[in-house]
Formats: sequence, structure tokens, C-alpha cells
Amino acid sequence: MLRLILSGCNGRMGRVVEHICAAQPDLEIAAGFDLLGTGDRDFPVYSSPADFKAEADALIDFSSPAALPALLEFCMERHIPAVLATTGYSEEQLAAIDRAAQVIPIFRSANMSLGVNVLLALVKQAAAALGSDYDIEIVEKHHNKKVDAPSGTALMLADAAAEVLPWQPDYVYDRHSVRKAREPREIGISSVRGGGIVGDHDVIFAGRDEVITLSHSAMSREVFASGAVRAARFLAGVEAPGLYSMTDLVQATLL
Repeated sequence: MLRLILSGCNGRMGRVVEHICAAQPDLEIAAGFDLLGTGDRDFPVYSSPADFKAEADALIDFSSPAALPALLEFCMERHIPAVLATTGYSEEQLAAIDRAAQVIPIFRSANMSLGVNVLLALVKQAAAALGSDYDIEIVEKHHNKKVDAPSGTALMLADAAAEVLPWQPDYVYDRHSVRKAREPREIGISSVRGGGIVGDHDVIFAGRDEVITLSHSAMSREVFASGAVRAARFLAGVEAPGLYSMTDLVQATLL
């Protein structure tokens, strides 16, 4: 039996993860973490990670960046691997995650979808082939409750393209305040927030006479929840501290 802690258990993604776990008999949610706490769940919920005294094999976090310090402290003290699926971390928080990964296994991805990670590989190939002569623009769309913009996935896609370009691009997030032509060495990133859009990402390679668009659309939140659960299964079998990603999970699946 794999015992999981679900941080952010009262949120939308937390409840989807709970639903995914309920359908898998070898998974048990040992506890939930939520700042407000609640009494209507089938597992105990704690407002502070330090209050949890039982055993667990891995933690899945779909909460907010504000919860990170307490989660990292808890996981390092208890030597519990952590799957961090929250987005919007600051540079200081990313550095804290890197330090914690020297103590415990940490799986971090701004997007837990296998399809998105295939898209990342395709973007690298396209940028390597087209990047010098094509303008790269990324458009991401999400529901009207999403707080951070641009999305973590949009930044992952921009970083994937930047990794293979022969020059260091500038990320441009907002064009309305500058009235000038687009610079060649830019990657434009635009955000749309509306309705119940789960998550759409388009990477546009615009040339002089043609446009190539690579796209991914998430039809439900289950694709992210399922990916996080797969990541927890993977991480529970990892002994060495380190920072792991979907690339490691895919490689382990193929072995």
C-alpha cells in the first residue's frame, strides 16, 4: 500500500487527485494538508504539516507557493519524497527547492501531463530547425481562477526553445506599453484567462511565408492529477536525493 499525503487537498486539483487515488486499491491518502482544514473528508486534514505524526511514502502538493517553506521543512525532517506540482514559485523558492533536493528526492514539474512533455521535445526540435529565421510566440489559456501568469508550462516551453537557439532570447510578456517593431531575438508570451479553460498552449513559429503551430489542449484536470500520482509512485521507489522531472519518469517507464 502506497501512503500519500495530499497538500492542497481542498482545492480543485486536490479533489481530483483524491478521486484518482480512490480508484486505485493500492493507494491510500494518509492525510491532507490545507491551511483552513476541514472535517468532511475520509482522511485527517491538518492545517500545519508539523501536526502530522503518522507514516507516509510520498507527498503530492497542489496548493500554493506560500505553502512551500513548511512543506520542505516537513519533508526534509521526515525524509518524505515530495511531488511539487504547484506553479508560480519565485527565484528564491526555486533555490530552496534545489537545496532541499540535496536532502530528499523531489519531483518538480510545472505541468504533470505526459502530452505536454512530448510537446516540449517537439518545441526543441522545431526551435533548433527554425529558430533563427522564425519568430516564436507562445499563447497560453487558462480558467479565470488561475492566479499566476504566464503559466509555468508556458515558461517551460519558452525555456525549451531557448535551450537550443543559437542566441539568448528575451522573454516579452506585455507589448502594449512599447510601441515598436518586434525584435528578432524575442520569445513573446501571452496569457488568456477566462471561463473554465483547463489549459491550452500554442507555440507559434512564424516565418515570412508560413506559420507552424504546435498545440496542446487539456480536456480535464485528471490528466494532471494522474501524472502527479504516477510521479508519486516513481518517487516512492527512488532512494537517492535529487531533483527529478517528467523526463526521468518517462525514461523509467520505458526501461
